[in-house]
Amino acid sequence: MKPSFKDFALLPSLQATLKEKALTIPTEIQQKALPAILAGKSIVGVAETGSGKTLSYVLPILDLIKRQENDGDKVSKESLPRGLVIVPTRELGEQVSKVFKVFTHGTRLRVRTILGGTKLQVAKENVKGQFEILVATPGRLLQMIQRRQVALTDVRLLVLDEADQMIDPGFLADAKKIMAAGPENVQIALFSATVSPEVQALMNELVPSAKVFRTAGASRVVPQLKTENKTVQNGKRFPLLQNLIANDSEGGTLIFTNTREQCDRLAAELNKKGVKCAIYRGEMDKIERRANLKAFRDGDVKLLISTDLASRGLDVEHVGRVINYHMPQHLENYLHRVGRTARAGREGIVINFVTERDQEIMNQVQRVSTRN
Repeated sequence: MKPSFKDFALLPSLQATLKEKALTIPTEIQQKALPAILAGKSIVGVAETGSGKTLSYVLPILDLIKRQENDGDKVSKESLPRGLVIVPTRELGEQVSKVFKVFTHGTRLRVRTILGGTKLQVAKENVKGQFEILVATPGRLLQMIQRRQVALTDVRLLVLDEADQMIDPGFLADAKKIMAAGPENVQIALFSATVSPEVQALMNELVPSAKVFRTAGASRVVPQLKTENKTVQNGKRFPLLQNLIANDSEGGTLIFTNTREQCDRLAAELNKKGVKCAIYRGEMDKIERRANLKAFRDGDVKLLISTDLASRGLDVEHVGRVINYHMPQHLENYLHRVGRTARAGREGIVINFVTERDQEIMNQVQRVSTRN
């Protein structure tokens, strides 16, 4: 018999929302991580993108804080969250906040965000007054802590989401500062799609005694993803792409390049041919980037050309096809890219444009694809 959300000791208000949203069967990572977090344990969850990691921590955070409130331990001070979720990007932060808000109608808990890429004044306004849950990017959070706009001394549960995206030379130092700003022995949940040596170092440093849960699909492609490889002859990628986009694909198509320059050049070529597309990359006007993503989400634009910025954390329901116009150098990036399609049990296709120089990454891709 399949497990059900009803099997979890969640508050009736959360169970009611799950029922209303027709969420009945938990995913593998939810089955493993959710009960452990509810039991007050620090955990590490390693699961493929699209596996439902967000709900694995959203439900326990809401349950924990609402139970404390019901027991008379209510938030009474301003700018002092009890649940803290650290995310790598503004876009992921906005998505996580939306998932929380689906369940706050019943719990009446307040969720705020302070995310990089928004104006400082907006961030200041967001953390005024009393609220229970904060979703934040690391840099902006530290900035607000230093300005004494927010304090972490009452945090009961800290989540690091998509940890493998946050790994850069400065992140471990930032993570330590955030931890130092909170209570000792705070409960931690760290989630990652892959465990690189850098993520392992982060786990050893921040959650050395945590229980590690891995899904069967971690660090491999999901079985409902179909893969096609196209050989690039003499560097001529564009004709291959023209042939592909001439045939309609169900849902949107995400096209990945490795650099911003490649991204812009491809968009210019498509525009020259009268093909409607949008760009999503770093170092562009944030308002334009958000507008482009919205146009893609709404189906107004069928092609979104991006760097790896779009490979991590973005959940766009209707992506039916991913095209690696340029293959990434690292398997981790490949897994994140292809994780944008074939999500939550849906089918999807990835098409790789392969040159002789891509042999090493293709060998790695072959290995993770044949594990299914």
